[in-house]
Amino acid sequence: MSSIALIAHDSRKPALVSFLSEREQWLWGRHFVATGLTAEVLEHGLKLEVQHLAAGRDGGYLELTRLAREGRLGMVIFFRDPEITQDYEADVVEFVKTCIRENIPLASNPASAELLIVGMIRMEGVRR
Repeated sequence: MSSIALIAHDSRKPALVSFLSEREQWLWGRHFVATGLTAEVLEHGLKLEVQHLAAGRDGGYLELTRLAREGRLGMVIFFRDPEITQDYEADVVEFVKTCIRENIPLASNPASAELLIVGMIRMEGVRR
């Protein structure tokens, strides 16, 4: 399977760690990529092996966009804080637009992430 991108704005990082820690068994054997501090938080908080990308402000979203265009992302879990706008918001918007164009499932909160995971597990069961 392609990589799963894990991204969270600072205020949403605890929610991402909590969400993933409750689904620890599902994480086994998957390849994850994450931007900057999110990668560090996931490695330290969950002992999750993650491919590090640059921080969002340093081009991390541009790297994610490239991976999406190359067909190297199979899913995105992106816990966004809807109350903030960053200096690099154009990069974030381009990444989201690319996911839409490339038909990459993108979850922006725990409820939608749960549905993506359940769907993925069901699809994996059909392929076996």
